[in-house]
Amino acid sequence: MTQTNRKPVTGLKKFFFRAPLFLYRIGLGGLLGHRFLLLNHTGRKSGQPRQTVLEVVNHDKSTDTYFIASGFGKKSDWYLNILAHPKTNIQVGWRKLAVTAVPLTPEQSGQAMVDYARRYPTAAKNLSKILGFAVSTEDEYRKVGRDSIPFIALEPR
Repeated sequence: MTQTNRKPVTGLKKFFFRAPLFLYRIGLGGLLGHRFLLLNHTGRKSGQPRQTVLEVVNHDKSTDTYFIASGFGKKSDWYLNILAHPKTNIQVGWRKLAVTAVPLTPEQSGQAMVDYARRYPTAAKNLSKILGFAVSTEDEYRKVGRDSIPFIALEPR
């Protein structure tokens, strides 16, 4: 596995990353289905409400727990915010839920990345490439999840 230089998302890519948030804000977020969720969180420094749209990497229907990943690593603002304020709310499709954010261990994150790559091989490869990782094996996906992309369980309250 090699990591290429990550560049900030700008221009048209930034617009497409932000477009789902616009849909949620105008009340049409449910059109995105169950592959994405709106995370409402509180700024760890400002205390102000924040919103981020994230991909659902897995959903455990038996516990109604949603799993997300911090694709831009442990320094993402939303990730740091939910570590500071784990009780939050999400919207998935048209559903709104009160949840508690529980970080997975590095080993659990590594396995979650492998599971994601098995379910969505093209998406996992493309996501890894966008994030600056060249991966091709399960061991490489496991290492990326363990070392660079933390996963979070959003457990219903």
